Amino acid sequence: MTTVAGDNCTMSGLLDQQGMDSQTENTVSVAAFICESDGEARIRQQHLIRERPVTIFVNDQELVTLLCTGHHLDELAAGFLRAEGFIESREDVRQLETDAEAGIVRITICQDTSFLEKLWNKRTITSGCGKGTLFYHAVDALLAEPVNSMVRIDPLQIWERMQDLSRLSQTYRHTHGVHNTALADPDNILLFRDDIGRHNAVDMIIGYSLLHGLSLADKILITTGRLTSEILIKAAKVGLPVLASRNTATSLAVELATALNITLIGYVRNGKSTVYSGHHRVACGLPAPGK
Repeated sequence: MTTVAGDNCTMSGLLDQQGMDSQTENTVSVAAFICESDGEARIRQQHLIRERPVTIFVNDQELVTLLCTGHHLDELAAGFLRAEGFIESREDVRQLETDAEAGIVRITICQDTSFLEKLWNKRTITSGCGKGTLFYHAVDALLAEPVNSMVRIDPLQIWERMQDLSRLSQTYRHTHGVHNTALADPDNILLFRDDIGRHNAVDMIIGYSLLHGLSLADKILITTGRLTSEILIKAAKVGLPVLASRNTATSLAVELATALNITLIGYVRNGKSTVYSGHHRVACGLPAPGK
């Protein structure tokens, strides 16, 4: 069991080795029949990604069960609560205990949570694309403040950071079963996380930043997953100015990104990228809005 107290969350170094080491614990090996096109079959050991239920208790009330790989549970829980609006900073966290073997996180926060049982009703969030929770509404976007960051990035830097991200995930190379997410500045990957759910990986990044007092105002979130409205709203709530993916963006994500002054970049691959919104932060010769 691991315990984290709010006042004792100190920076342990970006791109922490623990984040890399945990990848070796996220897979299992099974014997599978490989059917060839010529009708022959052979047995081969296949690496599969682990999927585990993890239940979060807030102020001794069962809040939600997340289906995830089961690592970095402190970051996952803190990031989930921050992205859902339960907490604003690490000072809101009085105590955080994780039990990876039991799949339980207990977190004590300053806010009153007596309303949770009726409002949340012990929901399970799958490892798939949608959350399906009561807390994802259009009002989330309306409550988010526009992101006022002056960070700028060159298109070549975006592609280079995506290349860095691809090289980091041993789990993906073994299983092709996880989404990769990283926090970066224009020149370096600062923090890397992966999980079966892209929302989980983003929550881990947010949670690490919250627990270690790391500002996101001049950072870039790089992911392999689709850029959806849910991911966009998470970024807006914590003030992330730039999101980039090797995948595409949804129409609602682009609309929200434009309204919230977030730079949204998709299809980062083969030395190219597509800037959907916030092009004034991308040094590619385009004029700033209103110019």
